[in-house]
Amino acid sequence: MISVLDRLALPLLRGIDPEAAHALVIKAMAWAPILPSRPDDRRLQVAALGLRFPNPVGVAAGFDKNALVPGTLLALGFGFVEIGTVTPRPQPGNPPPRLFRLDRDRGVINRLGFNNDGVARVRQRLAARARPAGIIGINVGANKDAPDRAGDYAAAIAALAEPASYFTVNVSSPNTPGLRDLQHKAALDDLLARVVDTRDRAAESMGRKPILLKIAPDLTLAELDDIVAVARVRRIDGMIVSNTTISRPAALRDLIPARQLGGLSGRPLFALSTRMLAETFVRVERAFPLIGVGGIDSGAGALAKVRAGALLIQVYTGLIYCGLRLLDDIKRALLADLEAEGAGALEDLVGRDASARITGAF
Repeated sequence: MISVLDRLALPLLRGIDPEAAHALVIKAMAWAPILPSRPDDRRLQVAALGLRFPNPVGVAAGFDKNALVPGTLLALGFGFVEIGTVTPRPQPGNPPPRLFRLDRDRGVINRLGFNNDGVARVRQRLAARARPAGIIGINVGANKDAPDRAGDYAAAIAALAEPASYFTVNVSSPNTPGLRDLQHKAALDDLLARVVDTRDRAAESMGRKPILLKIAPDLTLAELDDIVAVARVRRIDGMIVSNTTISRPAALRDLIPARQLGGLSGRPLFALSTRMLAETFVRVERAFPLIGVGGIDSGAGALAKVRAGALLIQVYTGLIYCGLRLLDDIKRALLADLEAEGAGALEDLVGRDASARITGAF
């Protein structure tokens, strides 16, 4: 049924404005009856972050910014959903048009700018939803006009500590001026100290919620060294590699939309984000798990992320071009590799190709 819906819906959705198409998909998911997916093969289960994931395939932040359909996405068979980015106060984001498809490259450029309904509305929605078992992470950020951006992250975590399965600290979006400066060593150390302290205080009544850090793919290796060092000292629980890129690969074919300002995602991001994932994996030395995201649009792409160092993966732009069949393709590819390698669990595959990715053997 999903394959039939994909074949009918995807051409129609790509014929309308990208942001309008996305809103239509969210609305359809909110109203359409969804039959729960069949249980996953037990070999796809992952224990990480103090949580048990039924499978390693998550929906990346940005797809469901305002927690409108997390239950639907979980029912469709995703192992977890990350909502947001959510800021303390609602904000409209940047003026449209702000979302652009690169169809020939299977990519997207966005400069949305943390458009969201704010923590109060999101908390209300999460509190009101039906609660089947499922992992829902919350990606948090700072308001564009915040005088104390680190304070905004702490405030969002304090407000959303009860419904969150985990938090992602997003310091890597290119669409809020100056936000990526929070990746610099001193600023990042202050930020992580404050959010961890906020999390720990909330843990007394809400339970301890894991903190992850989402980084950009455009870092120098020296900058990555600093980020990993701070993350390990501050004892965060994981990292997500990576956000969108401000670079424009020379091989892009859709040259007119490629001139737009914003972050590039999808297939053109895959090589850069996977290299950054492998570089992060060798530096982290398994101190905490990594989530790989960026350009996954096939089972082979997902497997490459795992073998580069990701214990969990996330998709978003790939769904625009492949539809929901991408989820089944990924699960089949992971199971096939487990069988081919004689491995009993996904953890056995993590990082096997990291050194090759770094040395350029791929």
